[in-house]
Amino acid sequence: MAIYYFDLRDGDEIVPDEEGVELRDLLAVQEEAARALAGLSWDSVQNFKGAQSHRMSIEVRDTHGPVMQVRFVFDITRRQ
Repeated sequence: MAIYYFDLRDGDEIVPDEEGVELRDLLAVQEEAARALAGLSWDSVQNFKGAQSHRMSIEVRDTHGPVMQVRFVFDITRRQ
């Protein structure tokens, strides 16, 4: 098992993961990143007012460097 770090990128802002999580393989890493991003994106969309676009991603790294990026992009267009 290895330690993976899940850095959050929200627009132009990045929040590094200082603790990391020990996981068994890349499938577990992908599931953890997707689950975390789904929750964060749900919280973010709750604050939308009107038509907006937003990008979020989780950039996963281990002690050797980047491993994976999981992105979520959504657009809200209101039509009257």
